[in-house]
Amino acid sequence: MAYLVMFLLTGVIFYYVFKSYSTYEAYTKESMKDYMASPDAIKNSDLGLFVALVAKVAKADGKVDTLEAELVGLMFDDVSAVFPEPEKTREILKEIFNTEKDRKDNIKEIAARLGEATRKNTTQQEKFVAFLIQLAFADGNVSSEEEELLKTIAEALRFNPGIYHQIFDHFEEMIKNIKPQHSTKNAYDILGVNESDDMDTIKKAYRKLIKQYHPDIIASQTHSEEHMEKATAKTQEINQAYELIKKTRGV
Repeated sequence: MAYLVMFLLTGVIFYYVFKSYSTYEAYTKESMKDYMASPDAIKNSDLGLFVALVAKVAKADGKVDTLEAELVGLMFDDVSAVFPEPEKTREILKEIFNTEKDRKDNIKEIAARLGEATRKNTTQQEKFVAFLIQLAFADGNVSSEEEELLKTIAEALRFNPGIYHQIFDHFEEMIKNIKPQHSTKNAYDILGVNESDDMDTIKKAYRKLIKQYHPDIIASQTHSEEHMEKATAKTQEINQAYELIKKTRGV
């Protein structure tokens, strides 16, 4: 199976990814109309192997944070929507994620299998690696655990080190250019809520905005790279505002 993906996914995120890094290009409802999803088929496909690595990156620093969880969930929504049985497919993806996020013994094996499956398609490998790097940056910085894991995956994939550093440096520079939120009033304005609103209301507004602005990997096929970069930056801005409000309220 080719051109499958996160933000995350992701995404967060991570929410998914730039057009040049999109991994779903070959997947449309028309192309997948006769595909019957099964746990074994998906687990052993490019998609299943990739989701396993997404899970490990998301949990690399010991926890799956709010934005990572949102981006991964939205990634599942985006990709499962092109399958004939989207709800069943999403549950399979979720099960793979939950099973693999706490396993550290099979990282190199899974990455090597994915690398072998995508050996003849370097563009696809770039897109997979880019999503993983973007997911690691979902919370605004990459921990030493996340960076070490990314390097381990890239090496097992036999991924070009020069291209890896180019992609990593690109995301790092973009994150640095996102202006941090210092004013709680500005944070409330970004989320479109009032300071008097309760956290449930604020959380609903946050999730609605993340869903609206996350870099939808399916839709990225028809958007420019600039559009997708802006979507990624906006997602980070929304997350920063939400985290500032939570911190201010001691949540």
